[in-house]
Amino acid sequence: MTGRCWTALGRPLRAIPALEGALANYDDTHARDKALYLTWLAEAYLDAGEVEQGADTLSGAIALSADVASVRPHRRIHEVLHRMRRDAALPAVNGLLERAATLLPGPAIQGRKALPRRSR
Repeated sequence: MTGRCWTALGRPLRAIPALEGALANYDDTHARDKALYLTWLAEAYLDAGEVEQGADTLSGAIALSADVASVRPHRRIHEVLHRMRRDAALPAVNGLLERAATLLPGPAIQGRKALPRRSR
């Protein structure tokens, strides 16, 4: 939770160690939760200017969420992918966008809007 908050506040240098620490306690049997935390870590890497690391981290979230029935990880992945589009010229991001378009449920990544957020 701490890492999520630091990410939301735009403080990636505080978020990254907190999220990495939290993720160290999750194995892949907690795929939904781990995929969600990986999306926040990927976003923190983006905020820190580490785009390639963010792409690699988000790739892990996509792989983990492949067999997850929950829509929440997929929504978060789409949100972070949307942010990554501006860096599509980077090979790591371009490859991620191409893989995501074929692996993720829901709308295609290129040319469509991300899944709508639920109101709270």
